[in-house]
Amino acid sequence: MTKIVVIGGGKIGEALISGLVNAGTDPQSITVTNRRPERGREFRERYGVRDLTDNRQATEDADVVFLCVKPYLILDVLAEINAAVEENDTATVLVSMAAGVTLGAMEEAVVAGTPVVRVMPNTPMLVGRGMNALAAGRFVTPEQLDDVTGLLSAVGEVLPVAESDMDAVTALAGSSPAYFFLVAEALIDAGVSLGLNRQVAEKLVTTSAAGAGIMLSESGQDPTTLRTNVSSPAGTTVAALRELEESGLRGAFFRATEACAKRSAELGNP
Repeated sequence: MTKIVVIGGGKIGEALISGLVNAGTDPQSITVTNRRPERGREFRERYGVRDLTDNRQATEDADVVFLCVKPYLILDVLAEINAAVEENDTATVLVSMAAGVTLGAMEEAVVAGTPVVRVMPNTPMLVGRGMNALAAGRFVTPEQLDDVTGLLSAVGEVLPVAESDMDAVTALAGSSPAYFFLVAEALIDAGVSLGLNRQVAEKLVTTSAAGAGIMLSESGQDPTTLRTNVSSPAGTTVAALRELEESGLRGAFFRATEACAKRSAELGNP
């Protein structure tokens, strides 16, 4: 039985645990660590997993350790668990779920030869529709990579990428759900401005967004084709799209993603 440790029981850590348990992983094979014992108790009661407050103790004899903490804490946590990783009989795979921190920095923080994987997740993993971009370190074997991929598949899709692309991946996947939420929020406010009550506006926008998302992922058609199919010549949609283009929507997304990627790179070089 694979022993899985999740360090950090925030939204990403909980989403991962929920997905693993729902996919049939034995809850007793999962240990979650939290600084607050009461939070660990919540996990134990909700999912049936084990809980600890000591990261090093949790890491003992672990096969896979998911680091679900903020980027600025990653290297500190690695230093904390390094002795346990070195003493384990089997090679413990360390999986960072944080932006910015490079494979090289993590490999330098632990005993030589430790397999390290870097993952950029996003919050739709909370509903089993996450996008997990993955880059493997120098010491990760194909079998270990398959194991990590299989575990992450419980909460969404897994896409191997070059580590050099990770900052761009953060901008297009890790942070992008917030962009869509902001667009939805703006549309709802626009609906209210047009005279709809907020409940009706929210229902119209969220249902349309959910349906559009399914069309994007399952229709087999690219976004340009899907947009064109809605845009009748001289019609209502074209009038709206012209306003969006003239307002610089594309340029705004170019600048936003560039700022996001730049910030991701900064997190890796404090």
